[in-house]
Amino acid sequence: MRDIAVFSGSAHPELAEEVCAHLGVPLSPVRVSRFANDCLEVQLRANCRERDVFLVQPLIRPVQEHLVELLLMCDAARGASAGRITVVMPHYSYARSDKKDAPRISLGGRLVADLLVTAGASRVLTMTLHAPQVHGFFSVPVDHLHALRELAAHFRRYDLTRTTVVSPDLGNAKEAAAFARLIGARVAAGAKQRYADDRVTITSVIGDVAGRDVIVLDDEIAKGSTVLELLDRLREAGPRSIRVACTHGLFAAGALKRLGEQPDVLEIVCTNTVPVPAGHHTDKLRVLSVAPAFAEAVRRIHNGESVSALFDAPPTV
Repeated sequence: MRDIAVFSGSAHPELAEEVCAHLGVPLSPVRVSRFANDCLEVQLRANCRERDVFLVQPLIRPVQEHLVELLLMCDAARGASAGRITVVMPHYSYARSDKKDAPRISLGGRLVADLLVTAGASRVLTMTLHAPQVHGFFSVPVDHLHALRELAAHFRRYDLTRTTVVSPDLGNAKEAAAFARLIGARVAAGAKQRYADDRVTITSVIGDVAGRDVIVLDDEIAKGSTVLELLDRLREAGPRSIRVACTHGLFAAGALKRLGEQPDVLEIVCTNTVPVPAGHHTDKLRVLSVAPAFAEAVRRIHNGESVSALFDAPPTV
């Protein structure tokens, strides 16, 4: 791995350090400064010439700040004659802007993808995009990981003989079905209609949840309005227990506190694709590390090996 250089932006250096620890390589330093006119400047403080450069930066709040920082990192690596530049973006927040569902609306998912490629990205490594079509927004190769194996390894510690995995909507039902197959559970989905970013209605749950142990699975939890609405419908059916799981635990606007206060929610599980501030943690929260998966993907990309082989078999506890 001597020809590899890993840099981290300011969004999630802890994850980058953990990835580097699994790879056995140092995390190269980055200097981010700000001019008097509020413009950012980025300097990569390690040799990049003809090296395989990996830039770790999830797009999290403040998203625009971290996006510009990532674009400048790409530009700096390209200007430093990097052999290849791979953007390691555990969370692509602009993936939610993926369709023209109103007149004269922007498609941020595609625009930001173009910006990254223009800045110098030659490859993207990401996890659990909000919609599968976002993969096609990029004109460079994309390695799209998922966290179902890590989530499955966690839930296998429980008795799953009467378990149903519930997707909040039909859009995420395919992902929920894949997770259900991994743990040998049934699958159900909510019938959801969204009226605004934080206002949704779920009229019913399609599937068997009465008297069963329910795992609510979503790709991300932001304000938590969808999950809270789904919990109301689930209670009408009378499940035996409820746990909530997602890949990206954004937990904006006090969502983690509101979910933790639900007396029938036994556990809230997410991964560390985005950092959860220590002050926001609750006793019900479990954060699983995806650093080993990203480290193995980076190693395989560097060595020209198959990344899809990572999904062939789930890890054991």
